[in-house]
Amino acid sequence: MKRRTATVLTTVLAVAAASTAAFFALPASAETAAFAVQSSWNTGYQAQVTVNNNTSSAISTWKVQLTFPAGTTVGQSWNTTQAVSGNTYTFTPAGWNATIAAGSSTSFGLITNGTGQPTSCLVNGQVCTGTTTPSPSVSVTTSTPPTTGTPVQVNGQLKVCGTKLCNESGQAVQLKGMSTHGIQWFPNCYTDASLDVLADEWSADLFRISMYVQEQGYETDPAGFTNRVNNLVEEATERGMYALIDFHILTPGDPAYNLERAKTFFAQVSARHANKKNVIYEIANEPNGVSWAQIKNYADQVIPVIRANDPDGVVIVGTRGWSSLGVSEGGNSSEIVNNPVSASNVMYAFHYYAASHKDNYRAEVERAAASLPLFVTEFGTVTYTGDGAVDVASSNAWFDLLDRLKIGYANWTYSDASEGSAAFKPGTCNAGSFAGTGSLTESGALLRNRIRA
Repeated sequence: MKRRTATVLTTVLAVAAASTAAFFALPASAETAAFAVQSSWNTGYQAQVTVNNNTSSAISTWKVQLTFPAGTTVGQSWNTTQAVSGNTYTFTPAGWNATIAAGSSTSFGLITNGTGQPTSCLVNGQVCTGTTTPSPSVSVTTSTPPTTGTPVQVNGQLKVCGTKLCNESGQAVQLKGMSTHGIQWFPNCYTDASLDVLADEWSADLFRISMYVQEQGYETDPAGFTNRVNNLVEEATERGMYALIDFHILTPGDPAYNLERAKTFFAQVSARHANKKNVIYEIANEPNGVSWAQIKNYADQVIPVIRANDPDGVVIVGTRGWSSLGVSEGGNSSEIVNNPVSASNVMYAFHYYAASHKDNYRAEVERAAASLPLFVTEFGTVTYTGDGAVDVASSNAWFDLLDRLKIGYANWTYSDASEGSAAFKPGTCNAGSFAGTGSLTESGALLRNRIRA
């Protein structure tokens, strides 16, 4: 990309450069807008628009209008309310971000279908004229991702783009896989033979490594459990699966109780796996009995520890009410939308058990997914206890919803525990025979079929 100065947006927007920024000057003591492309691919790009208040007093609202050439549309946007007339898109506050204090700013994001550059811009009704801040010269090579191979070979380093999980080329992806049970209880379930079956026969994209912190877990032997997790990450890596490292807090439900343990653990595992493309960090399994503000405070302290080693890894944050987006404690996702975690490349966890959590939970996921990037890091086909009969109808309703919304998931559990949620019949792991369908429970057979599909 060459350095240049111009008076309209189209001459400064470089779709291929994530660092590109264009500043549109309004008259003195007015607002300005900055448009920055954050990532791009062959069929579109993700951009962020920042509205700055350079005045000495607060402004109570804002409006940005971008006109795109024919063939390019805005597929999705976030932190804003979007309207369209012809080729012109109007972006106004989402509600909570309408007021901008003096000297402050707010921002929203968008993803396009098509690579066309905006040809004009209005900020609060003013024509966006003036010179631009020159962009650094950036050389970007684009390539078509492979269509065959392991999940990691096909998708590469994952990232959060808007409300979706996207691959290295910026295409939305849905990971499907299985979660371990507590690794302190079922070590024979996670052998070379079982992981070969999961990767090759089940065609799983994802292996969630569930490391309990209490309940005979990490707190009893931090070095030993960290080593077990690292070894299982390496096993997933060898097979081209994504590894989801689950810091499995449950009792007590306040993540602050384990804050220092979390910092130590995630500092070590992120340093070990920083150069890998397949590691995802789940920093708090099921917070409960605490407010979203408390969970966010925990996340805002743990995420920088990971980022210090692994700036690119996706981080998943547990939500209130056993990661139910607050529904199980009488809340909803609005508290997260209005007060998101102070970091990028972050998703929010949702958990459900099909026989217990039905239409009202599905409705909240549908609503939340319009504003938040969600990942179902744990779910069961049975009741919330992890036991009982498989609810096939509710399970399939959940699968259909998650597939439609492209929300990834990990099923509880890839184990032979004596409970309805287990994928294998009791005794399977000690016998070491995982292939085929003969050793599967009803839940295991259902999951194998859905993941393979």
